[in-house]
Amino acid sequence: MTSHEIDYRIYGEEMQYVEIELDPQEGVVAEAGSFMMMDDGIKMETIFGDGSQKDQGFLGKILGAGKRILTGESLFMTAFYNDLTGKRNVSFASPYPGKIIPIDLTENNGKFICQKDAFLCAAKGVSVGIEFSKKMGRGLFGGEGFIMQKLEGDGMAFVHAGGTMAKKVLQPGEILKVDTGCIIGFTQDIDYDIEFVGGIKNTIFGGEGLFFAKLQGPGTVYIQSLPFSRLAGRIISSLPKGGSSKGEGSILGGLGDLLDGDNRF
Repeated sequence: MTSHEIDYRIYGEEMQYVEIELDPQEGVVAEAGSFMMMDDGIKMETIFGDGSQKDQGFLGKILGAGKRILTGESLFMTAFYNDLTGKRNVSFASPYPGKIIPIDLTENNGKFICQKDAFLCAAKGVSVGIEFSKKMGRGLFGGEGFIMQKLEGDGMAFVHAGGTMAKKVLQPGEILKVDTGCIIGFTQDIDYDIEFVGGIKNTIFGGEGLFFAKLQGPGTVYIQSLPFSRLAGRIISSLPKGGSSKGEGSILGGLGDLLDGDNRF
């Protein structure tokens, strides 16, 4: 194996975190800001890109970091190494309510494609790059754009999903239509394209967007029930206007707040 062989355990239900066990000289790379806790003796290092290639030179590191900028991620990643004898643990947390999904790249022919903000962490040696769409429709109307992340190598990687995760195994020729924001990722054999919803009423009044993601097998697809963009949109739409409460669930609204005795804010 070119990637480090790591052991792991996932804790929690709605707000999960993954604990990774590092043997001596083993390491893991993670998105900046996902770190939760670690045992004493683990060395932390901020690196350009994913650090999967050795001796790639300064220019190679700059190009690798530049690819990450295209996906909207941080210029840097964080690597954690166990430089001591004995096993050490390091943990990484999901950034919002949902599930952490372990992906064994050896079981996916060495490659997995995911949304640009889904990657959480991976064994040292896994390459975190970008996957460009070759289809114009997907690039223009895909919701998340034509740039996705690709995870390559022979180690373990971890991605996170919002809400509840659904795993669908598609047979050859089998088609699954999904909201474009609900895709977490899929195996490399999946054919991914965009399909117009169709119908005047659906287009104008449907409220579900104009396009579906059309996924055709064979392969495996991971779907999330609550994309972060949808969660953020609901929160923003519920924010009070002008600093006043919306009076959720009360016909009296603001007057009801005066009567219920909860006037702390």
